[in-house]
Amino acid sequence: MNHELVDRIDAALPQTQCTRCGYPDCRAYAHAVASGEAAINQCPPGGDEGIRRLAALTGQAVLPLNPDHGIDGPLTVAVIDENWCIGCTLCIKACPTDAIIGTHKRMHTVIEPWCTGCELCIPVCPVDCIALDIVSGDTTGWDAWTPEQAHTAKTRYEAHKLRLEREAVAHEARRVSKAETKLADLAAHTKSDSTAETERKRTIIEAALAKARERQAAPRTPKP
Repeated sequence: MNHELVDRIDAALPQTQCTRCGYPDCRAYAHAVASGEAAINQCPPGGDEGIRRLAALTGQAVLPLNPDHGIDGPLTVAVIDENWCIGCTLCIKACPTDAIIGTHKRMHTVIEPWCTGCELCIPVCPVDCIALDIVSGDTTGWDAWTPEQAHTAKTRYEAHKLRLEREAVAHEARRVSKAETKLADLAAHTKSDSTAETERKRTIIEAALAKARERQAAPRTPKP
């Protein structure tokens, strides 16, 4: 794989991380285009200009945007209706740039400069309180974006991924600690006085602990 080409293709994408291309993020799509797995016309936020950029980078012919992935539209930002928001936090979990803030059962709000208009928060909202506001007027695709906005979106997304990784590590550490505590005093955590029941629990906890320690020790392979 030509990683330099992947980098150049990734840099030519608007970094919305919207997944409309059919891949989990812009980097994955860039990798797929570079390897010939994906066509260059699957990024609606990039629009026609984005396709021309990818064509120049890959040496492929310019194609019309594939409507299966969406249409060439303006830049939008999400807006949460405060009167309907129930504070479920589902939109916060869905946001790839951590542009939504709020806590459980408290009203959420969107930090506009960080929102990429990816639309991922909309389908997860159980009360349909999120709408999209057009912020680029009549301009669409790359004409609606600036390199600075793309850089901010990419930086925010990378920070988002690191946060999730740290949280996963911390969660695994808590699970190991909890299992070790139970194992150290199994009698106190076993309702039955049966030796067989105690040993059954010991076997289950030891197996779970071994798997958890295995996951902790496993090297984390960086994504291409």
